[in-house]
Amino acid sequence: MTVYGYARVSTIGQDLDGQIQMLEQNGASFIYKEKFTGTKTDRPQFNELLNVLKEGDTLMVTKLDRFARSASQGSDLVKDLISKGIKVHILNIGLLDNTPASKLIKNIFFAFAEFERDMIVERTQGGKAIAKQNPNYREGRKPTYTKSQLEHALSMLESHSYNQVAEKTGISKSTLIRAMKKRKAQELQ
Repeated sequence: MTVYGYARVSTIGQDLDGQIQMLEQNGASFIYKEKFTGTKTDRPQFNELLNVLKEGDTLMVTKLDRFARSASQGSDLVKDLISKGIKVHILNIGLLDNTPASKLIKNIFFAFAEFERDMIVERTQGGKAIAKQNPNYREGRKPTYTKSQLEHALSMLESHSYNQVAEKTGISKSTLIRAMKKRKAQELQ
């Protein structure tokens, strides 16, 4: 009858301390933690935790979205755990077990979690659509070097090697090669 906690954030830059502290305060004896996107179902620490859980144990998380992003994924996981005699304690919802009230609450909250995720995706896509109307819009990371810096570096290649130009300009050899290929492709048009 062990209480296992699971703490997860999506990116390496995010902090797990708040979740860990809440899990400890609510009685988690062992805490599995990882920095891994929630959209992936194959998470190493979570999979290890699932293999450790046995009948009578409790899986505790601070919020629903820590272990499931979609209603179907979350519902299936909780159903599977409950059928094995494992309780699921989501701190901002409550303890989920096999009672009818618990089943209703679980389904409602998983539906809202999926709705929230879908709304985030929709807002992101809407923002991108608006941004793409700008003629200067460029998807992806902002270029590290200006067009004139690259042009200057490419002109240096007439009398220097890629390695020499990379050393003098600080622009990597691979970036120079890509820029040169792009320039040659444009010249052929």
